[in-house]
Amino acid sequence: MSLQLRDLLKFSDIVIQCHDNPDADALASGFTLKWYLEKNGKTPRFIYSGKFPVSKSNLVLMKEILKIPAEFVTELEKPELLITVDCRYGESNVTRFEADNIAVIDHHQFSGTLPEMSEVRSNYGSCATVLFELLKNEGIDINEDTDIATALYYGLMTDTGGFAEISHPADKDLRDCAKYRNTDIVLFKNSNLSREELSIAGEALNNAYYNDDYSYSVVEAKPCDPNILGIISDMLLEVDSINTCLVYSILPFGVKISVRSCVKEVKASELAGYIAEGLGGGGGHLVKAGGFLKKDLIESGGTEYTKEALEKLLNSRMESYFAESVVLIAGQHMEDVSKLERYKKIPVRVGYVKLSDLGQTGTKLLIRTLEGDVDIDATDDTYIIIGVEGEIYPCKKNKFESSYTLTDEPYEFPGEYPPSVINSVSGERFELLPLAGSAIAGGGGGIYARQLTKRVKVFTTWDPDKYYLGLPGDFLAVRTDDLSDIYIIAKEVFIKTYKRQP
Repeated sequence: MSLQLRDLLKFSDIVIQCHDNPDADALASGFTLKWYLEKNGKTPRFIYSGKFPVSKSNLVLMKEILKIPAEFVTELEKPELLITVDCRYGESNVTRFEADNIAVIDHHQFSGTLPEMSEVRSNYGSCATVLFELLKNEGIDINEDTDIATALYYGLMTDTGGFAEISHPADKDLRDCAKYRNTDIVLFKNSNLSREELSIAGEALNNAYYNDDYSYSVVEAKPCDPNILGIISDMLLEVDSINTCLVYSILPFGVKISVRSCVKEVKASELAGYIAEGLGGGGGHLVKAGGFLKKDLIESGGTEYTKEALEKLLNSRMESYFAESVVLIAGQHMEDVSKLERYKKIPVRVGYVKLSDLGQTGTKLLIRTLEGDVDIDATDDTYIIIGVEGEIYPCKKNKFESSYTLTDEPYEFPGEYPPSVINSVSGERFELLPLAGSAIAGGGGGIYARQLTKRVKVFTTWDPDKYYLGLPGDFLAVRTDDLSDIYIIAKEVFIKTYKRQP
């Protein structure tokens, strides 16, 4: 099922409903949808229900300053169309009202059936991002209205722990694109902490656990707003002997976690994903991340849902992460290639872009992909390769010419999220696919490779500040013509693109 906003315009009597006790993301999403419908001549209502109207100070300010007309109701006359945003019709967190037709716009994990008119993107960090993308599909720029841009930015910010849990590139696009009013955002942020929450932070810090072997800390906090976990995490990193930390809160239905790192050897997003693996989800970016461990998955995995058992589980995962990880730095680490198998590329079609064609050489560029952001120095002899799974990696001209053969056939992108390039200085964004040519990979002297049996982090020659993670089953590769050039190749990519030489 895929919903286009224009599909909603065939209805006249429209009500937008967000979940009970709405948060900033729900208010921003409903507000934005109402704005779109009004631009197209409709007169929708925007409502929410529950036991009490919004009273949290930052949300009251958000409603007043951005003029968000969200009505608190306990009864509703049956509309022609009811659209639930940031929630799903029939779920326990949204009061059920009857309607002739139902539509759903959401970003949460779901099971069961959905109405025909539905757009649920569970890999997005916020419902605000879903609205941002749906508006783009209609050719509408959120920056036409600063209130809308500010609302969406704040909705994303609060639903991702102050952007700490961002992982999908669409979320990053909204974060970077929105031309918000900074004075409003500062005011909302500084109205978010109560005296009770301040006490929670103090008590948590007073009972922190420290691991001196790996320079990390683990802290439990009482149930609180997720942003408070981030505040505690940030304070922990100011301790001179702490490089990474995990702060968690045990809730009736799961465990909320916040992760921080101030060293390049640990990506907070990767650590959060490791902690949540098999139990929920985690993500974010280099220094800030978060996640959620579901109670039912914890219990089905054999761990009792008690304070003591959860403390043991989280401490064990933190220690295992550091004990199981190996760090390799290109130019410093030299593999014993006499013990490795030699492989040659199978002729496969890939895409390529010459950075000189972008007119952005001589500066720093950020390449945004589904797998993450890659920073590079743009030079005239740098090419961007788009691999068989849509993966992205840079290549110098001499290596490109020895390893690839150009073709005249048009390039077809195989991935989900088209890669783009952002000028790190000016902030300008450029799409790569319109400039992509097609080439056959299969030349060059090949590689030496071995399959990994443990987690390996490789700092490559082209991005010495960020590591590429290899998991058991993936391959560590060494170029035969440059033994200092080591990198990771994902298992599924390796199988498609390499064959062993006799």
